[in-house]
Amino acid sequence: MTLFKGAGVALVTPFSEGHVDYGSLAGLLDWQVSSGIDAIVSCGTTGEASTLNDEEHINTVKFTVDAVKKKVPVIAGAGSNDTGHAVFMAQELEKVGADGLLIVTPYYNKCTQRGLIKHYEKIADSVNIPIILYSVAGRTGVNISPSSVAALSR
Repeated sequence: MTLFKGAGVALVTPFSEGHVDYGSLAGLLDWQVSSGIDAIVSCGTTGEASTLNDEEHINTVKFTVDAVKKKVPVIAGAGSNDTGHAVFMAQELEKVGADGLLIVTPYYNKCTQRGLIKHYEKIADSVNIPIILYSVAGRTGVNISPSSVAALSR
């Protein structure tokens, strides 16, 4: 299964009365897959991951993996401003079957490029699935420089 091909949708996480609405999520997933999407991004920053506790986050990704049945790759958001928490989430999301991980730059911390490289290396070294570096400086206050991306690619 090719992870980095075509279009991947950053799926919203539907809620009903304060809880993940798995029935609506199933409908969204069915529609996306039947419409020809190439990948699903579950619990990225669009998917309200910051409002989910760890159990909800992991269960939402697991539900997504189970629902798409390997028809398309599932890329799971596992980013955090805490490297240890990002490692924990990355490992848990790999266990439930995510095909890849979307890792946002640490928010609020405004770390150095050296700090970013160490953050991403620690996460990448903790799992056996690919990660996507996600830089959204307007939200996190820090951008990944091209030289840092080059260093991480090695």
